[in-house]
Amino acid sequence: MTAALPNLLDLSLDELTALCVSIGEKPYRGKQVAAWLYRRGAEDFGQMTDIAAAARQKLAASAAIRPLKILEVAEDEEARKILWELDDGRTVESVLINERDHFTLCVSSQVGCALGCRFCRTGTMGFIRNLSQGEILGQILGARKLIGPEQRISNLVFMGMGEPLLNRENVMRSLKIITDSDLLAMAGKRLSLSTVGIVPELPLLAQGSDIGLTVSLSAPDDALRDDIMPVNKKYPLAALKKALAAWPLARGRRVTIAYVLLKGVNDRPEQALALSRFLTGLKVKINLIPFNPWPGAPFEAPSVKAVEAFRDTLITKRYTVIVRWSKGRKVSAACGQLSGVRILKDEGSV
Repeated sequence: MTAALPNLLDLSLDELTALCVSIGEKPYRGKQVAAWLYRRGAEDFGQMTDIAAAARQKLAASAAIRPLKILEVAEDEEARKILWELDDGRTVESVLINERDHFTLCVSSQVGCALGCRFCRTGTMGFIRNLSQGEILGQILGARKLIGPEQRISNLVFMGMGEPLLNRENVMRSLKIITDSDLLAMAGKRLSLSTVGIVPELPLLAQGSDIGLTVSLSAPDDALRDDIMPVNKKYPLAALKKALAAWPLARGRRVTIAYVLLKGVNDRPEQALALSRFLTGLKVKINLIPFNPWPGAPFEAPSVKAVEAFRDTLITKRYTVIVRWSKGRKVSAACGQLSGVRILKDEGSV
């Protein structure tokens, strides 16, 4: 019976207000219920103690609160990888990254991914379905509960499983809750979304959010990007660059270019020079991500020497460059390693 009722976490604030009005409650009740869900983490109507019992009974007859179920937490000293079970039995993963005085949460937006980037383990799954608003928000609420009230998640990145811009509507619905000052209250400067560059969706995202933008590039030319990131055949580099040039940037902000370094494939200094030429005229900073191996991967991690030579070449061209040695590699929680399955005991040695 409960599973057939709408999940309150899937409702926008306006929809939640409309639900309350439909059962004879005042409009303010919607905001009151939302505060219980997102500020206090209520998972049961009985916890909403400042709402009259009769109103709670009507709410319980009309809707449900269905948080995500944690199936497994794999942890090392750098990160925790959380495996969630969805209502239909599908699974996705989030990663809680340990920072000096807070946590960054990497959330998923889809079960699987249709894009098939060859260096990404999620891409081997194919696309299964989009996550709902409630399933996106459920990752945040569940992770917050996991770390407890004494600690905080201050940064949120849509860099988990899936391509967020192919689920833009639900991602943007969730962002309205995430950024609402009375609910999850996270500032846009603390939020980032990573995309391979779904060109028609970029202006639509920009119109509805001030979230930071990260673009997974990983090749300096169309021929190589066609091979390792098939989406490039539909949205080639020239079209992507035009879209990035039009991306609105607040003062002091830049687009982040993520470049996964693959041994012997895209890690040579001359390719760094080609990358610098492509990025000319764009306000960017560059994150270099040495490839994180996973079972059956067709690539290897580059040498430290190759990473440093690539970085130094870009620095000579006056780019801001950061090498991101991904956290959580011991538990397959690093960039490109998420698969939505229980961790294998021997994966820590990959």
